[in-house]
Amino acid sequence: MSEILVVEDEPVIRDSLARLLQRQGHATREVGSVDEAMAEGLDNFDLIIADIRLPGAEGTSLIQPAAPVPVLLMTSYSSVESAVNAMKQGAADYIAKPWSHDEMLLTVQRLLESRRLQLQNRSLKREIEQRYPVRNLRGSSEAMRNVVERIRLLADSEAPVLVQGETGTGKELAARAIHAGSPRSEQPLVCVNCASIAESLMESELFGHVKGAFTGAQQSRRGLIAEADGGSLFLDEIAELSMEAQAKLLRVIEEGEIRRVGSDRVRRVDIRLISATHRDLAKRVEEGRFRRDLYYRLNVTQIEMPALRERGEDILELAEIFLAETAARQGRDPGLRFSARARRRLLDYAWPGNVRELENVVERAVILARRSLIDEDDLGLEPPARKRLRGIPDNLSLDEYFVAFVQAHQGRLNETELSKRLGISRKSLWERRQRLGIPRK
Repeated sequence: MSEILVVEDEPVIRDSLARLLQRQGHATREVGSVDEAMAEGLDNFDLIIADIRLPGAEGTSLIQPAAPVPVLLMTSYSSVESAVNAMKQGAADYIAKPWSHDEMLLTVQRLLESRRLQLQNRSLKREIEQRYPVRNLRGSSEAMRNVVERIRLLADSEAPVLVQGETGTGKELAARAIHAGSPRSEQPLVCVNCASIAESLMESELFGHVKGAFTGAQQSRRGLIAEADGGSLFLDEIAELSMEAQAKLLRVIEEGEIRRVGSDRVRRVDIRLISATHRDLAKRVEEGRFRRDLYYRLNVTQIEMPALRERGEDILELAEIFLAETAARQGRDPGLRFSARARRRLLDYAWPGNVRELENVVERAVILARRSLIDEDDLGLEPPARKRLRGIPDNLSLDEYFVAFVQAHQGRLNETELSKRLGISRKSLWERRQRLGIPRK
């Protein structure tokens, strides 16, 4: 559904045009002057239809402030000169009074389609700028193969998706991949980090507001949910929503309706909701900090993003990707590589910040490296913590300590417990057993 602003000082014409557009499924707002139109917030609309001759300023004065929203001008004076002048000023088109219903609807449909393509192209440019396809979802580990397969299965669905995982595991990238593989891929994807918006502004940001709804609301605002109409909405850190915002979001999911703050008018929206959090939502429900009904609505389908420490050799694969990209961006030697000790340190580190931390570590190492070989000291990572074992010297190498630790504990710890104690994945544990010749008991 498109939102159209009608600017016409004659009430009969204004009301007639609004009813015509509403019958076609469009939402309209009607005002009688340029000043009233400006107060509505021109960027809240998909199209503006304005009479040229208005009390005060002419309709053409809306063209520049409204850009890139298209402005269709109407006039009773059907002359070539006025048409040329309007188009020179940037009008999207020109229609003469009296117009027929069919002529008006065809013109509106064409301009809205042109606007949709313009927004689509802008969205595609953003995707290219963000280096899509999503690079951080690369990886040959079983954990990542499962994630990619899950994304493929869920992309065609319209069901809400809840993406869970630690900070830095790539939850937003998973959301982008879901949207890109969905039938809505040509429509906008709007990403919102709920933790970055002040609680007092959350409802206004998501649902929009009308002029004068609160102190400082000097013009109307469309809202991010309306921006996602027809496409997908990604709400990151959704656990941070206030209870009031949660109630309004539940209505969006159940009824497909939003109401701007301070408005008594309801607008219908069509969105595919993808949400994410690193918190335990079920626990927050039990604590009374998250609505149970909203939790069930969000948790229809799930994707669990694995921690980087659980992805084994993906650590080195991603590190090599980041190394090549950062070296090219920084103008460094394309032959820059990790030493054997640096690779071992990358595998041994627990990566509490996950993929995001790995990327930052590699970028810092590239900047600080003085040779073509990045050594473990260039990474700036602390060596894995060691617990003193009875009868085992402190001056062991990492491999020697690994052998001693496994042999000392494997009699009472299973493979999962051993890998957690060592801060590595089960796959890495198995691979090191093979390399170091430590049979399982």
